[in-house]
Amino acid sequence: MAAARSVLSGRAQWPVKSGSGPVEIARMYLMAKDSAVSAKRQAVNQLKALLVTADPALRDELRSLSRRGLVLACLQLREGGEGMDPVVRATRFTVRVLAERIEQLGVQARVLEQRLANVIGTHYPRLLDSVGVGPHSAAVLLTVLGDNSERMRGEASFAALCGASPVEYSSGSRCHRRLNRGGNRQANAALHRIVLTRLRWDPRTQAYYERRVAEGKTRREIIRCLKRYVAREVYRLVQGQRQGPACS
Repeated sequence: MAAARSVLSGRAQWPVKSGSGPVEIARMYLMAKDSAVSAKRQAVNQLKALLVTADPALRDELRSLSRRGLVLACLQLREGGEGMDPVVRATRFTVRVLAERIEQLGVQARVLEQRLANVIGTHYPRLLDSVGVGPHSAAVLLTVLGDNSERMRGEASFAALCGASPVEYSSGSRCHRRLNRGGNRQANAALHRIVLTRLRWDPRTQAYYERRVAEGKTRREIIRCLKRYVAREVYRLVQGQRQGPACS
């Protein structure tokens, strides 16, 4: 509401997010991939729910299989002859259809992931070289920035958009900052994944964590600081490496 009022009153002078470059391509691929992953998860849940009330013989046959093994086994199921119970035949058919859907959606998600990697690797190669930043997280953060990230006032604006800017809640002589619960929550989750990956694999991040623990900081406070550092790093990498033509 405040943004709409600023535009109508003429106070908002900053350009809007552009949709005419590689970031827009990545955004479309990301949207389609997320949709495929969500639909695949739903189909898996439907398949498992269907087997709960399925014929005991079929249920016992598939009970001990892993998820991948379950899908492969269901792909091989046949309806059965005319003499089979019609409910059992319908169950076997439906289970196979769901398994086929899961396979198709998995293929779509992998293709879209590869296209994401190609687009980002072409235009922002150093971003993918950064520790913990994969194609999906990079695409989420780039979508927040847009193709014209220069419209932002600086890396602090990007951090605020990602919900990674510190929020003070001091009281009296005590000075504290908490996690920002605003901003783009998908971008915030991407920063969180990057930080957790670095805490596990990056020696510099691990050394920073140990130093801050020794200073009396909690894990939550340290993660907040690290997310802010990652937001600054991503912004500077993107600003410094706009290159290459748009690709499909």
